[in-house]
Amino acid sequence: MEGPGPVKNERDLLYSEEEEALRAAVRDLLADQCDAPGVIARTESGAPHHLALWKTLTDGMGLAGLLVPEELGGQGATHREAAVVLEELGRAVAPVPYLTSAVVATEALLACGTDDLLRELASGTSIGVLAVALNVAPGAAHKLVRHDDGVLSGELTGIADAAVADVLLVPADDGGLYAVDATTATVTPQTSLDLTRPLATVTLDGVPGRLLGDAEPAVRRALRAGAGLLASEQFGLADRSLTETVRYLKERKQFNRPVGGFQALKHRLAQLWLESVNLRAAARNAADALATGEDVDVAVTVAQAYAARVAVHAAEEALQLHGGLGMTWEHSAHLYLKRAKADSLAYGTAGAHREALAALVDLQAP
Repeated sequence: MEGPGPVKNERDLLYSEEEEALRAAVRDLLADQCDAPGVIARTESGAPHHLALWKTLTDGMGLAGLLVPEELGGQGATHREAAVVLEELGRAVAPVPYLTSAVVATEALLACGTDDLLRELASGTSIGVLAVALNVAPGAAHKLVRHDDGVLSGELTGIADAAVADVLLVPADDGGLYAVDATTATVTPQTSLDLTRPLATVTLDGVPGRLLGDAEPAVRRALRAGAGLLASEQFGLADRSLTETVRYLKERKQFNRPVGGFQALKHRLAQLWLESVNLRAAARNAADALATGEDVDVAVTVAQAYAARVAVHAAEEALQLHGGLGMTWEHSAHLYLKRAKADSLAYGTAGAHREALAALVDLQAP
């Protein structure tokens, strides 16, 4: 009698050797070009985006094209590799438009089959931004511009990384998604909590747009990928916050003993570690689901229903457990807390994702 056959659809969420090599390369680059003092200095300069780093990530490493097929100039990789990159960018709070251009805008273009723009985004010669507010969840209503006699008019707020965009992907009231040259739009910076991913208002006043395809499926696909891979950024942020806090508490002494030796602090750190590894599992599952196309909606909503609380908790604990040092502008703790808070609203709140998850699995939402 034969034994049971192999288990089908079994997911391997462990990192592959290639993914670990990618992580090491990105981490080394960020350690060299994106240290915390440099990021803080950029937030004070009025030009927070690190475009030299972006050029290295795109030209030197080809990371902007991970999700783009090789025949279109991309790497032909999957969301798993993009998730590894986002983990490292989250660890460094890197002020580059990777999530907005290499993931969200790229996914929208993949849905429309726009080969020329995909080549530009994959090579890093252009930065694309989907002109939908950062807080909009996949499938939720969002603001549209007017399409009248071949031109677009209207105002869109809360657009992340619009200040460095070369092309804006704009949904219009006729159901189309249009490519707009960013130089024809008026981009006005908004006051942003997260200074490393600034928001802006985009105003279109009778500007021409090139029709790419249907907006609804393209926007939904783009926001779903953004939400799913945002969890990897949030994990990287939480993991770095925990690692740095443990390191500091081993060095900081009180009553002639390391502060980290106190039982109450050990309990807090242990709780953070448990939350962090659970977030890693949820984020990896979302990335794998996006890569394979299996149970994508459930995996993404589960990840985002959990990720925000963990990232914010880790950043808050890091700031508090660093004591007076953590409260200073010179320390990086505030960068992580602001990014965690902003990420908790990006691509839908945890509550919105819990409601979506309840509908997907036919349960009443809490």
